[in-house]
Amino acid sequence: MGFATDCIHAGQEPDPTTGAIITPIYQTSTYVQQGIGEHKGYEYGRTHNLTRRALEKNLAALEAGSDAYCFASGLAATQAVLSLVRQGERVVVSDNVYGGTWRLFTKILSRYGILFDFIDASDATAFEAQAGDFALLWIETPTNPLMKVCDIAALAAVARKRGAVFVVDNTFMSPFFQRPLELGADIVVHSTTKFLNGHSDSIGGVAVVKHAAHADWLRYVQNAAGAILSPFDAWLVLRGTKTLALRMPRHEENGRLIAQFLRDQKKIARVYWPGFTDHPGHAIQKRQASGFGALISFDLGSREAANRVLRKLRLCSLGESLGGIETLISHPATMTHAGYSQAERDALGIGDGLIRISVGCEDAADLIADLAQGLAAV
Repeated sequence: MGFATDCIHAGQEPDPTTGAIITPIYQTSTYVQQGIGEHKGYEYGRTHNLTRRALEKNLAALEAGSDAYCFASGLAATQAVLSLVRQGERVVVSDNVYGGTWRLFTKILSRYGILFDFIDASDATAFEAQAGDFALLWIETPTNPLMKVCDIAALAAVARKRGAVFVVDNTFMSPFFQRPLELGADIVVHSTTKFLNGHSDSIGGVAVVKHAAHADWLRYVQNAAGAILSPFDAWLVLRGTKTLALRMPRHEENGRLIAQFLRDQKKIARVYWPGFTDHPGHAIQKRQASGFGALISFDLGSREAANRVLRKLRLCSLGESLGGIETLISHPATMTHAGYSQAERDALGIGDGLIRISVGCEDAADLIADLAQGLAAV
């Protein structure tokens, strides 16, 4: 089936009892059994839920995976995937990742004897020269918030040489634009909160797998650790994926117009967006994805200038998160990457004047007018 058809139908059948075309919310904690060991395949809500399972089948189809497992947040999905790693093993991570991922790895999982090293993965050849041996490779592409592009196929080859698991956080692109499993990744992770849900009203995460061994383990972890996605949240994401193929082109179309507008402003020191032909990763992005996305970062040079602009905006909403149908704008240094020290942010290039915008589906002219009046404050 085509992608848009899978968005609407994959994993979902009319309800067998009523014929309802939308998957019901199976809001139950348990299931009645006929006798000892006699049941209809469902025992307990943490282990089995038909709404969640419909979403998992839907997302597996969209990412061209063999199966998928949904969790209570993107970080819960991340932690479940990292349970593949044993004490004393080494994980290599692309150096510019979401602050919550960095915090989970360095402040929590490192306490259990897992070793983490953060290396720039935007040049696969240089990366391989530095990487050494590792059990798992974790990347974002494009990265959050500096929009570095990593060559998924080239890094997959690096991981295969080491017999390592290769994981790609595909939240920024969604499977509409980029499908890492088809490029050699073993597991794809999303915060379903973002573009998959698309409406800023659900928190969740998913891990989509290619291999049976990873599927078996994540299914076990999902049940044993219990950080499951609720039935209602699963239903909300199913509602969101039905329009994914409609929303993503509009997000990117608006993103292209906003990125060019921002680049034309002399007050802005730099604009980060992989759709620019002079972006260092533009050619890779063009080769491995069908689009450039709607995430843009731009630098105003100082926290004071950034704050003046953010206070003036009316249509672009200042807040955490991304991927909603409405435009969201954030300040990475005090929001997504606040857990980093000032020195760590400076080393990465995440300055106090950096702003990240997740371009929504409003009229682009209105967004540009809002940004223009905001920029007039500096």
